[in-house]
Amino acid sequence: MSRAENPFLALTAPGLPGLSPYVPGKPISELERELGIRDPIKLASNENPLGPGSRAREAVAATIADLGRYPDGGGFELRRALADHHQVDPAAITLGNGSNDVLDLVARTFLQPGVEAVFSEHAFAVYPISTQAVGATARIAPATDYGHDLDAMAALINEQTRVVWIANPNNPTGTWLPGKQLCAFLTNLPKTCVVVVDEAYFEYVREPDYPDATTWIGELPNLIVTRTFSKVHGLAALRVGYGISDPRIADLLNRVRQPFNVNAPAQAAAVAALGDIGHMEKSIALNDAGRAQLTAGFDRLGLSYIPSVCNFVTVDLGRPAEPLDQALLSAGCITRPVANYGLPNHLRVSVGLEEENARFLAALGHAFRR
Repeated sequence: MSRAENPFLALTAPGLPGLSPYVPGKPISELERELGIRDPIKLASNENPLGPGSRAREAVAATIADLGRYPDGGGFELRRALADHHQVDPAAITLGNGSNDVLDLVARTFLQPGVEAVFSEHAFAVYPISTQAVGATARIAPATDYGHDLDAMAALINEQTRVVWIANPNNPTGTWLPGKQLCAFLTNLPKTCVVVVDEAYFEYVREPDYPDATTWIGELPNLIVTRTFSKVHGLAALRVGYGISDPRIADLLNRVRQPFNVNAPAQAAAVAALGDIGHMEKSIALNDAGRAQLTAGFDRLGLSYIPSVCNFVTVDLGRPAEPLDQALLSAGCITRPVANYGLPNHLRVSVGLEEENARFLAALGHAFRR
């Protein structure tokens, strides 16, 4: 919308006029409403198809009687559980309304007009949105094999750099960085910037040299690591995530954090989910099998894809993805085109239940034969 169409653009912060709203995966209800389709499947938003475990469900149910009360604004029980889990000081924890909220807190704390942020091509869409929204300048390093090129990123860092964003593994490509390489990059960063290592998909990764960046917090005081309960723990609807950092950084983030940003059911469910190892292992096993099912299906169709360690696979359709995506929607299969990430021929497909994956692959094969 132009300034002539919306005169309020003249009143906004400098970076806002050039922003477009984040477009989430299409909800099931919207597809049902638009096309009249019944029983569609959603493989668009990297959700856990099992949902939350029984412990988390019971914890949510126990909060219903107190919904008239504000939640604990400091998240004492959840922060203590996370501190025990990661063996850190509770003062190192920043709670967020999803880990996206923590990413936005980082931008609002450390970025402003006149300074810069560095991230990779094909990186998570929230990095450019949060950077531009506060008027900072984005420096985007070209990707290598769809993943982060740390040398290219290092070449963009200068005196104006305040934030470096790294998703490990990355969404929407599913690529990842090994520990030795990433640690060397982080160690050589100037202390005049902070670096965020976004580990939203941490629990799904089984590669032996994939690192746990939270173990470096004590050695790297400018490091912030973010995690979420939306993926393997199945709490996407409740929106709860967190950051771990030097307590001095957490203090600054908590100064701009909104009061009560994590609601009471979310806090209770997260504490319960953190201890539900059985549900997490079941979710990971389902994901491993489902990801193999999807890639085998792509192989049969002669399609290339980006090797992924996450709960999704991004497939190259060899042609513009939009028409095929529309055909899939008509078949009741919701996936995620990723042209907005610079990948116009690709679809990101979340791992679903076995029967959902099979239905999608059949619909994709039919779409190619049309």
